[in-house]
Amino acid sequence: MTNVREVTNDIFWIGADDRRLALFENTYPLPNGVSYDSYIIMDEKTVLMDCVDASVADIFFENLRNVLNGRLLDFVVVQHMEPDHSATLARLIEMYPDVTIICNAKTETMIHQFFKDTLVAKIQLVKEGEESTTGRHTLKFIMTPMVHWPEVMMTYDENAKILFSADAFGCFGAMNGALFADEVNFNDDYLSEARRYYANIVGKYGAPVQAVLKKSAALDIQMICPLHGFVWRKGLDFLLDKYEKWSTYQPEENAVVVAYASMYGNTAKVAEKAATLLVKKGYPVRVYDLSKTSVDVVLGEIFRASHMILASATHDGGLFAPMAHLIQEMIAHNMQNRKVTLIENGSWAPMAGKEMKTLLDSMKNMTIVEPVLSIKSTLLEAQEKDLEKLVDALVA
Repeated sequence: MTNVREVTNDIFWIGADDRRLALFENTYPLPNGVSYDSYIIMDEKTVLMDCVDASVADIFFENLRNVLNGRLLDFVVVQHMEPDHSATLARLIEMYPDVTIICNAKTETMIHQFFKDTLVAKIQLVKEGEESTTGRHTLKFIMTPMVHWPEVMMTYDENAKILFSADAFGCFGAMNGALFADEVNFNDDYLSEARRYYANIVGKYGAPVQAVLKKSAALDIQMICPLHGFVWRKGLDFLLDKYEKWSTYQPEENAVVVAYASMYGNTAKVAEKAATLLVKKGYPVRVYDLSKTSVDVVLGEIFRASHMILASATHDGGLFAPMAHLIQEMIAHNMQNRKVTLIENGSWAPMAGKEMKTLLDSMKNMTIVEPVLSIKSTLLEAQEKDLEKLVDALVA
């Protein structure tokens, strides 16, 4: 049984949802699954746009055979060599030995790295701006290195005005029978997963994403077809605006993320008190316990919000590991342009604030609201006024 969706009258989605995978890239939790998207253009020449992960290979090849309906596959465009899109390439070549791989030189190198000498196929190398005509469709190839691997390219279909965007504009989450973003309540059900996907997969590469957005602005794009998540045929300005903000590290909202690393609950109480003060002043707040919430979720929220309160216990004379992990991930993903308030706790020698400040000072345009609120074991009644002043200073 096949599960094929029509993108246009001669372009079809032949991918699959995966609800069994626990961790994307063996790192990021997938509570709602993920999709692997692949597309085929049925023109005078047949063109496959990328393969899929090995976990969904059977349904993918079933879909491919169904759409081809006895025709041969002429080309496969390999835009990205990460194994969740290329692991099935060797099997594809076995099934269609006369197919030609269209890719760039960096991709060809990676093909040999991943498959050694086991994959023997015709390869057509393309460079920036080169075109290939398949009949009614003319495909223009756009190099997009470091979004998010160095070999990545995108493909613009000049006939259908579709941008096949590789891993850009993707989203975590199985699509639940839908294909187009306008078929679901994207804002409520998927926006946070699109943001989490961006922050963790692409977030480090703001400058390369900006380069892609500039190239895209020169094209008449009516539809975006990514390799994960929904096809966009409506609301493209909404999606591009999100990418503009995320890639320039500008917050989407005036909001506060409160993240705490607490050993016995005393630091947590202070963080919760700060959240209450913020809500009373009318500010939207989300609070996260770093010992429980996966750091990729918190990182996605930090990309959304303009302000942060980071509260951490001192552990072994230094920064408690859950908070250290969060800030290191912020550094690794190039986070910048945020306002931050720090709260430290330590029963005899509070040191968390100093270490948080040192880490944050290594980042670009992170404004630390002074002073650091330092508590010993529990917040004293006399310090409640200090906490209020700190919250006032943060939102000022």
